[in-house]
Amino acid sequence: MKIEQLQLKNYRNYTQLDLTFDDTINVIIGENAQGKTNLMEAIYLLAFTKSHRTPREKELIQWEREYATIKGEVHKRNRNFPLEIILSAKGKKAKLNHLEQKRLSEYIGALNVVMFAPEHLSLVKGPPQIRRRFIDMELGQIQPRYIYHLGQYQKTLRQRNHLLKQMQRREKQDPTMLYVLTDQLIQHAAILLERRFTFLELLRKWASPVHYSISRGKEELEIRYSPTIEVSESANREKIETVYTNKFHELQEKEIERGTTLAGPHRDDLIFYVNQKNVQTFGSQGQQRTAALSVKLAEIELISSEVGEYPVLLLDDVLSELDDHRQSHLLNTIQGKVQTFVSTTSVDGINHETLQEAELFHVKDGVAHT
Repeated sequence: MKIEQLQLKNYRNYTQLDLTFDDTINVIIGENAQGKTNLMEAIYLLAFTKSHRTPREKELIQWEREYATIKGEVHKRNRNFPLEIILSAKGKKAKLNHLEQKRLSEYIGALNVVMFAPEHLSLVKGPPQIRRRFIDMELGQIQPRYIYHLGQYQKTLRQRNHLLKQMQRREKQDPTMLYVLTDQLIQHAAILLERRFTFLELLRKWASPVHYSISRGKEELEIRYSPTIEVSESANREKIETVYTNKFHELQEKEIERGTTLAGPHRDDLIFYVNQKNVQTFGSQGQQRTAALSVKLAEIELISSEVGEYPVLLLDDVLSELDDHRQSHLLNTIQGKVQTFVSTTSVDGINHETLQEAELFHVKDGVAHT
């Protein structure tokens, strides 16, 4: 899988951009605030229809312009097809093969992307929402239907929280509507949890040996899922629904008292253990970074095993954050098999044959050239 061409118009600080990329390594070089990360963000947005940096899409449209477009020519499964994102004050359109896709689940997965940026080093030690977002984004790529159920869950959750808030204030007492919303929430929650359990099993399979290798055989990584209900990872959907039903019955008074939903996938977490110790709490910064890198490298292999092709890898200003050993392990892993985009202020100090063979793009003031 690869992006052969990228075109930007009125996007961030790019008035017009048209680039053709190398099949293997593309290095984006430039000083800070010149447009390196904007270019990486555009590729990410082409895959996921949303930015990893801001939820406010009007920030992506160039000042005093009415719209912005991102177009990409993608090669996947021995064929080429165009992707396009159009951003405007009226909203967002996502086109696959020139046809607008009304549902995200019909678009996401066309281009598979793994991004590794400095903020992803906080995947292990950061707040739980970072890890939930990681699961949702990666699982959505390999099972687009997951995106649909996630959207339905979030919509129902907002409605249920609104009702609970009204019941808390005694503005409305509607136990029948609460029952209906709870039932709808449970149906989608059970699907999300079942699929997250399956995803975690795959992630463990790939991340554990990667971590063992990076740590030179000194450390073993274990990843556990921490749900808000007591249920086995081997439980089927029907069993999960039953456990959720009992849990919400148990929590009903407390939820009305607090005005919010107290259980469900939106409150779950991942816990990382290195040599049986919680690395979030007791691990060194080096151990936390190794765990984060292991998970990111595992993502690449996981997507490849599920989709049948390697995803596109975005390394946004992250190489300088890794020591020589982790840097070399990362570059050795991707060498020759993953189309990679590396953004950096300089390639000095990165002495690896992978980068010696790279296509170099210099970025300054929203203009990129080879």
